[in-house]
Amino acid sequence: MSVANDDEPSYIDYETFLDPGFSPAAFANTLVLATNNPNDAPLDLSTPLSRVLFDIQEIDSHIDVLTTRSAIPLLTHTKEQTEASGRIIGELDTQIKALNDSYKQLEKEVIQKHAEAEEVRLVASRLWETLKLGRVVGRALQLGRQLEVQHAELAGSASTTVTTSSASLRSKEDHRVLVRCAHTLLSLRELFSTANVPGSEGYGIERVAVIRTLRDNIYLPTERSVRESAERIIREFSMGSASGTLTFAQSEETRARTVSGLTTLYLLSPTTLAKNEKWSPTLMLQALESYLRTALQSSTASLSRALATLPSLERTLADVTARCQNVVALQAVLEATKIPSHPLVQGQQATPKAGGNMLQPLLAYLETGSLASYFWRTMASNLAPRVQEIMKKGGVSARTLRTNRQSVGEAIKECVVKGCVLPSAVAGVPTGDRGRNDEMKDGEKSGRWEREVAVMVGSVVNNIGR
Repeated sequence: MSVANDDEPSYIDYETFLDPGFSPAAFANTLVLATNNPNDAPLDLSTPLSRVLFDIQEIDSHIDVLTTRSAIPLLTHTKEQTEASGRIIGELDTQIKALNDSYKQLEKEVIQKHAEAEEVRLVASRLWETLKLGRVVGRALQLGRQLEVQHAELAGSASTTVTTSSASLRSKEDHRVLVRCAHTLLSLRELFSTANVPGSEGYGIERVAVIRTLRDNIYLPTERSVRESAERIIREFSMGSASGTLTFAQSEETRARTVSGLTTLYLLSPTTLAKNEKWSPTLMLQALESYLRTALQSSTASLSRALATLPSLERTLADVTARCQNVVALQAVLEATKIPSHPLVQGQQATPKAGGNMLQPLLAYLETGSLASYFWRTMASNLAPRVQEIMKKGGVSARTLRTNRQSVGEAIKECVVKGCVLPSAVAGVPTGDRGRNDEMKDGEKSGRWEREVAVMVGSVVNNIGR
């Protein structure tokens, strides 16, 4: 396949056409200028065109000569390539067939068995999920039944005839059932709260109809009933009145009932929190705040009426003293009651510190140092406008109040000092309250409550005028 340069030299300049920088436009321009005068207006393009066509014909003839002379080597080379391809294809067909057979055997032994195993795995997984859900449903139903029995005990202990007095009703009531009900309610709340959390114990439980019935017909009504019973215990807390105090046994029963009510409200407080929100026993705090607000409203209203009719002032101040002593007794009970462990509140979410008492969160909630101070200061702020109103109206009430200004101040001072004394029935409560009671009894001498005395006396006397 040598070029025709052996016998027939060619006039075509192959180097020009093989040059990498060859430009057809530049070559055509050179060819036209070579065959024409640049000054001629009409250019003769037939001559350069004939030159190009002749060159093409020369190259074509040269190709024909080369292919004719090299036909046998070309055909031989093509035959060799074809035979080699055939041998390769023959070898590949055998190997491809073996590979296909191996794949079919692998598919039969592995893929099909894997598919069957995947079906078995899926069935086993679903059976396991069903078993777990069945166990959780069974546990929820067991807790529901336990809650029904406990609530029936609570309702049974509170049932009485029409002739039974409220005191005997309180003595027969088993307040400890409230705490047991609260723990059972917390166990159910934990299951219900995780119903939409994948991987949790209660996941998917609300899709079961009987669980929805349990929640709507047993859990929610019982939780409301237990909460109302605990709130009623706090609302009825009293260690005595102006007419007398409770015996030691009665005070112990009242204290135990109060602790059960406080613990129940502490445990049943909502645990659903916003992001970065600290948990606090809201139900307990609201019940205690309501108790204090009721005592303050009653005391403020009765003392306002007594200041308008002074003959009833002594009796009214005795009632106010008894209410404040109940507040002081409540503080003693709260201080002696340790914070219970809450199963649904862990770590940094809990505001009350472990090992503390129930008084600490209440004082922080009310932003005060003691309940007695809060009682007198709040009542003083509410009483001042009432006294101003009495003096503004004038008449016999205003004149009498102005005349007895000094004696009224002394009576209020004595009321504050006596009101800050812990009732004798509570003095035996553990945690060193007896020593604190002695300190309160000497409060007038030590001046512990002089600020509260000054605030209360000032709210009345300073608004009477001279």
